[in-house]
Amino acid sequence: MNYVPGDLRDQLAHVGYDVVQAGLVCGSGGNLSARIPDEDAIWVTASGSWLDRLSRNSFAPVRISDGAPAMVGTTPPPRIEPTSELALHLALYRARPDVNAVVHLHPQTALLLDALGEHIRIVTTDHAYYLRRVSTVPFRLPGSTELAALTAAMAADGTDCLVLSQHGCVVMGDSVELAHKRARNLEEAAALTYRALTAGRLENLRDCPEEFIERLQGTSGAVTV
Repeated sequence: MNYVPGDLRDQLAHVGYDVVQAGLVCGSGGNLSARIPDEDAIWVTASGSWLDRLSRNSFAPVRISDGAPAMVGTTPPPRIEPTSELALHLALYRARPDVNAVVHLHPQTALLLDALGEHIRIVTTDHAYYLRRVSTVPFRLPGSTELAALTAAMAADGTDCLVLSQHGCVVMGDSVELAHKRARNLEEAAALTYRALTAGRLENLRDCPEEFIERLQGTSGAVTV
């Protein structure tokens, strides 16, 4: 798939294709959005979209303030039904003005750990840099306003990576690229955690050294990894 960075919809389509190819999701197991610059609006995937088959026509423009169809520029909004998780996306953008992209996926390893009652360990410097911390949102019905409100409340403190119990995950970033990297690192951290669990060595799995965490906190993330 060609990656054309100039249009947010192309960037999101690239993410969708990549996460399916990487085995993070099956087909339509998630939804994606990005804040449109200088607009009270986002591009969000249409209902039932297969993430590895997205095109510019797979996204609906929606106003953040009230969830109504948005007009981008002088072009009338296309008649596209947005994802059933629209409330989740809108609540996150309202709670986090610093967020410009939201990636909601159903990654198998992260969800398996959640079902087993295990939390994802922050093992490597990459995990620490991109994820910082991972919170778990108690189960609420998918697509519900309750799920949207609870997730947004838990993200309001700056948490960018959340596991939605028995459902999926949400990762955020100030760019589509950063949200994409966080999604990949979240599932990698989950995979390492699960491998340690199956090897019977989870209690021996070391977290990323505090020295590196403190350095990240002291530099507001200006650490290369």
